[in-house]
Amino acid sequence: MNVLVAGGAGYIGSHTVKRLKEAGHSPVIYDNLTRGHREVIDILKVPSIVGDLNDKPKLIDALRKYKIDTVMHFAAYAYVGESVEHPLMYYHNNVGTTIGVLEAMKEAGVERFVFSSTCATYGNPDRVPITEDEKKAPVSPYGRSKLMVEQILADAQVGNRKFKFAALRYFNASGCALDGSLGEDHEPETHLIPVILQAILGVRPGITVFGTDYPTPDGTNVRDYIHVDDLADAHIQAMERLKDAEPIYCNLGTGRGFSVKEIIVTAEKVAGKKVPVSYGARRAGDAVALWADPSRAKKILGWEAKHRDPEGIIRSAWNWFSKHPRGYAG
Repeated sequence: MNVLVAGGAGYIGSHTVKRLKEAGHSPVIYDNLTRGHREVIDILKVPSIVGDLNDKPKLIDALRKYKIDTVMHFAAYAYVGESVEHPLMYYHNNVGTTIGVLEAMKEAGVERFVFSSTCATYGNPDRVPITEDEKKAPVSPYGRSKLMVEQILADAQVGNRKFKFAALRYFNASGCALDGSLGEDHEPETHLIPVILQAILGVRPGITVFGTDYPTPDGTNVRDYIHVDDLADAHIQAMERLKDAEPIYCNLGTGRGFSVKEIIVTAEKVAGKKVPVSYGARRAGDAVALWADPSRAKKILGWEAKHRDPEGIIRSAWNWFSKHPRGYAG
């Protein structure tokens, strides 16, 4: 299939472009490079458009020029703390821009859409592991913006029964391409594993653990860490299974949760070095414990995570960060 990957120069988008190529599909990157990387375009060597998704004529032209069958939408702001500080920015970008993408798709006659959603739509769940039937009660503007888009997609399908979509609620994306070609590079970097590795490499003075009084075994947040290649594969398998009037909602995770302290210890084992740690207060918008029940993804998509051990995930990240301690720039 011909696939427009919105946000394809970013972290998860770039890994998905790579996996799409390997699976025999024809991906096209569409990215404004505000949070993506031009270096990714050079590495992946696929057709690429540097443009804003709000530039509707440019987007429609790209959809038509490359005869796009499916849009995969990764282009969103994704910092929980930032969303609390700047909620309108998140609603404008994550919700408003997505509406524009759907309008452009309609005009260009593209009816297949795979949406990058999040476990943040669940907020603080009553039960873990989390099934897709768990109540949706996000605790941050980021989570609420993603849930709003899910509702928009459902409404769009009611209005057009040929419109097909998947909303994939994934947990903590982690790791880097196993061949070392692609990695994780955010500015600012807030994800736990790269922050730990950069501290070990001396790029930052240390890390701060936000909250040690959560009702978890060691007092720190618990998360489900899923390798980025596994996420990419799930998007491809969802794309290949889209059907009329049958929306796909799936949690993407390993089915296991690990605490912040457990990840720190594992990273120190992989790198063979200690990381300086300080402890701070809880961070606004952070949920206590989130890990997936991925059984629906296995049933509907035929997908399950291949990388279930945090040590292996962290090793793939260490392989990249040890060569790129400051990201793609050096």
